[in-house]
Amino acid sequence: MLRRLLPTLLALGCGLLALGWGLVTLQRIFTQEREDARAQVHSRSAALELLAAEALRTALAQRMKDHLPALNAAMGDPLQPAEGYYLLFRGHQFLPRVDWLRDGTDTPAKAAYERLVQALEDGDAPAPWQERLARLRAVDAAMATGSNARISAAVEALLRHHAVHPLPTDQELPFTLIAVEHLQRGDETPPLIRALVGEGLPEELGGMARGAGLQRDLLRARPRLTRDDFDFLQERIVALSLELGEPSDAFQARVREAGAGALVLPDSLKGPSIFGEQWYVEPGAEQVRGLAVDLTVLLADLTRDLRARGLLLKDSEVRLRPAGVVRPLSDPGLEVAMPGWAKAEADIEARYGLKTLLVAVCGALASAIAALAVVAQQRKYRFVELKSDFVSTVSHELRTPLASIRLLGETLERRLGRSPEAGDYPTRIVRAAEGLHFLVENILSFNRIDKGRWALRPSRVRLEEAVGTLRDDLLDAVQVPVELRSEVDDVELDADASLVRMLFANLGRNACLYNQRSPVVLTVRAYPQPGFGATVLFSDNGMGIPPEEWERVFDDFYRLTTTGPEVHGSGLGLALCRRIMGLHQGSIQIASSSEEGTTFALTFPETRR
Repeated sequence: MLRRLLPTLLALGCGLLALGWGLVTLQRIFTQEREDARAQVHSRSAALELLAAEALRTALAQRMKDHLPALNAAMGDPLQPAEGYYLLFRGHQFLPRVDWLRDGTDTPAKAAYERLVQALEDGDAPAPWQERLARLRAVDAAMATGSNARISAAVEALLRHHAVHPLPTDQELPFTLIAVEHLQRGDETPPLIRALVGEGLPEELGGMARGAGLQRDLLRARPRLTRDDFDFLQERIVALSLELGEPSDAFQARVREAGAGALVLPDSLKGPSIFGEQWYVEPGAEQVRGLAVDLTVLLADLTRDLRARGLLLKDSEVRLRPAGVVRPLSDPGLEVAMPGWAKAEADIEARYGLKTLLVAVCGALASAIAALAVVAQQRKYRFVELKSDFVSTVSHELRTPLASIRLLGETLERRLGRSPEAGDYPTRIVRAAEGLHFLVENILSFNRIDKGRWALRPSRVRLEEAVGTLRDDLLDAVQVPVELRSEVDDVELDADASLVRMLFANLGRNACLYNQRSPVVLTVRAYPQPGFGATVLFSDNGMGIPPEEWERVFDDFYRLTTTGPEVHGSGLGLALCRRIMGLHQGSIQIASSSEEGTTFALTFPETRR
């Protein structure tokens, strides 16, 4: 068998190898197509992200340029707002302002203020303030005369001495505060005295170095004052500003703003960066400038701009990817979220999955076709072998009775009149002819049923009559004594009488052939089955059938291998019995089998009443 299948297996193997190579190549093409499509989508995304990053860099640089005057103003003037600005110059942070108060509970400025007040009342001034208090009294005397020229000259003399002979902060601020309090006359206060509160002195009177105004001087002196001193001076300066009508809102706002906290940046910034997603910083040679930004608003504006230019769809947006605290603007980590791209990638994967599935299905179908071809070829050769075996068996079976008939006929012709032993020759001739007839009838009936050309002719068949017919058939067909027992009562079947006779005849002849006992005992029992019909048990006392052969004995041309004398037969008996039961919509199977005999169970459908 294997030698016959070898050419087919070689051809199928070569075909499968060629097909496999083609499918693998096709799968590689599909994979490359997927990668190319994904790369195209990703390249579009990367191009938009580069464009968005460049637009963000431009927007932040322009915003820094717009805010640079305000940042420089906040650096030079402590009354200017500094919130949202950052300036680090030579390692010292100027903005946001981190002027924390000096630790301690002493109040030298308050004590100096109280001593100066007492000195003005007593006329006895300590050494540091003798000249200052003298000039202050001169201004007071000039103001009493009402001469503007004398007042201006006295005030200028006081302020020039104040600029040329500076005192420590905890002494300078109390003296300036007392001077303004002592000389203020409401709306008639001299302009230079009023300038000591808010605007500061002009440059020719030392305004750049000293006398920038009490409000500014107090803010600059903050790190050198304790909390008690600072609060004392602040309250006096605010009250004085209100009396003179000088604005103090900016001063009070800067008091609350000062010491808000330091912004700690990494040691090395290699270019403009976003820090903590809240600050935009630009490092320079000696300084680092920064600007507080709202990235959410910036990215929203950037998204609207790209939509207006037709580069983004309505449901798309520019957003930040998760990253560290510092984001260099060279690569800020922007991401363009476009649902259409996600859908495109999903479609790419879906198409790739479908193509892969088709390749797998083609491979599976090719394998299945190859397997079916091998099975079909194997069945073909098996059928040829069965056909050959059948022809050989039938030829042998036909040759034997024909030879017997011929030999017995010739012998009968020569000796019938002269030998008494020839008296049973006619019986033996009839028996051989009957065996030949039964074999031919089995073959013809099997062929007609197998081809679907048997027209079933159902009628009422009494089992008792069918058993009687079997007794007559066996009496003429077998040479061994047969004891036939019947327990069928009056059970009737709705069946084809000729087929029932052929069914029982095949079961009976098989029982006689595969039996080494004498007599052969056959038992037929019938059991009506309510709602179905009847079950007929056909038992013998033969040699039995091994359990593994119970189903195979019903195969076409299958002959049971037995020990002892050779058993002749065509291998069609039980196969024909199963086809007869199938034609009646019934079944036949081996109920039990042992060395004591075999019992076949025949189930017939319900009879008509």
